[in-house]
Amino acid sequence: MADPLITSKQAQKEVGGILTDVVCTQFTNYIFVLLTQFGKIGSLVSVTPDSRSNDINTPTFSTKVLLGKDEPLTHVCAKHLAVFVSQEAGNRPVLLGLALKDSSLETIKQLKEMVQGCRVW
Repeated sequence: MADPLITSKQAQKEVGGILTDVVCTQFTNYIFVLLTQFGKIGSLVSVTPDSRSNDINTPTFSTKVLLGKDEPLTHVCAKHLAVFVSQEAGNRPVLLGLALKDSSLETIKQLKEMVQGCRVW
């Protein structure tokens, strides 16, 4: 039997007293990661490796809010939650859905662990 074109994993856990859902889906050309504490997609952020980097060993990543509030905190959270996914997946772009009630550093660390637990790349 052939491998499925789309692979997906999900998890649910209480983070900081808030029920949080994580869904990771691998598509052919990108990874989709959804982190929600509202049961919605929320802001949709594209995290892509920047090909203009001069140093091949340390790629840079750019973030672009496609849907939702374009705030500095959204970009910071997106980079912390999606860059390692992109790097582990061979520098593929990541589409990140964020709907968080709490975006503290401790919450981001726990969310990162949840994403690693739903690894599909």
